Amino acid sequence: MSGKYAFSQALKEVRFLFCQTGEHSGPTRSFLARAYPIMKKNNPNIPIMLREAAGTQPKVYARYEFGVEKSESLVGLSDKEIEDKVAGLVKPGV
Repeated sequence: MSGKYAFSQALKEVRFLFCQTGEHSGPTRSFLARAYPIMKKNNPNIPIMLREAAGTQPKVYARYEFGVEKSESLVGLSDKEIEDKVAGLVKPGV
């Protein structure tokens, strides 16, 4: 899994938005509990922000050089599907 989280050199920030108690954000919370330590260990200089707000639909944002930003909705995805979405956003060559 750690190879999936070798972030692109162009990546400047990753942000996760989700609800701290909502059922729809459960897989996102589970994914972050499992994967955040690995992501941070492999990329200590890139901010990985977790934003919790009641009623927020789960979503991930990746900000790159020159202000370019991409996002993916995480609504209704399993832990594995979330992992794939995040890996697609942070991988080198994006």
